[in-house]
Amino acid sequence: MSATGNPPIVVAVDGSETAAAAALWAAGEAACRHASLLIYTAYGYEDAAFGGKMYPPSDWLAIKEAEADRLLRQTRATLEAAVPGLAIATEASDRGPVPGLLEVSERARILVTGEPVGAIAGLFSGSPDVDLAARAHCPVVTVRGSEKADGPVVVGADGSPLSEAAIAWAFEEASIRNAPLVALYTWHDGDTAGLFSDGNVAFQGESLQDSGRRLLAQRLAGWQEKYPDVQVERRVEHDKSRARLLDWSRDAQLVVVGSRGRGGFTGLVLGSTSQALLHHAACPVMVVRTEKEM
Repeated sequence: MSATGNPPIVVAVDGSETAAAAALWAAGEAACRHASLLIYTAYGYEDAAFGGKMYPPSDWLAIKEAEADRLLRQTRATLEAAVPGLAIATEASDRGPVPGLLEVSERARILVTGEPVGAIAGLFSGSPDVDLAARAHCPVVTVRGSEKADGPVVVGADGSPLSEAAIAWAFEEASIRNAPLVALYTWHDGDTAGLFSDGNVAFQGESLQDSGRRLLAQRLAGWQEKYPDVQVERRVEHDKSRARLLDWSRDAQLVVVGSRGRGGFTGLVLGSTSQALLHHAACPVMVVRTEKEM
């Protein structure tokens, strides 16, 4: 992790309803973790515009600063009422949303955003959740859909280093929520990247179903010892991972995935499964990167 000690949960707000929902989710997450919460907004221009830096007029910045201050005070008051006793700080930046959120992610345990609407929707190519998840220095949670209070935490596992990191976070989330964990491994015909990956070499005569079961058992064993309180269900299914994870999201509290799966290319912005979940999942989604990527 880039941050040390007990870093805060950071939530990005922009005045939208989805950001307000994300703030409530982040407050609950901070309370469960006995961590502090930082409410963050960035109101400046992006650093790059027309090939160079663009500096907004000072009177425009003053107006935006006042708006940001009101937004932070209102959000803080709402969360203090909703989660009494939670340590809450606020921070506004005159940087653009992209560099601002990437910078604050270096100090965060988790960065939480709402679905991309309003000011935050202007990030990158119009998919801020995707770009933040691909470049942030900590896991990114996009709060969307509805969290099922009695549902499991669901993690996609494929034997890659990124899915190993996702498994670690999924066990931690399941433990703090007192929730069961569903570990899902999928395979489908023509999935050569998965079938011949380093993490999934089938033994001679072993079926793909058995290979998946063996891989899950290997990947989960150490984490089950570390989190004996977490009830784990292993699922090996013949389907594409994004289809199965989207299905599971309808009944889950949280879906956890790596930023790229097996066969991912270095430099790929974000894996197709992660992108599909960020845009279509029926519950909050956590995307995890590894220290090597950061």
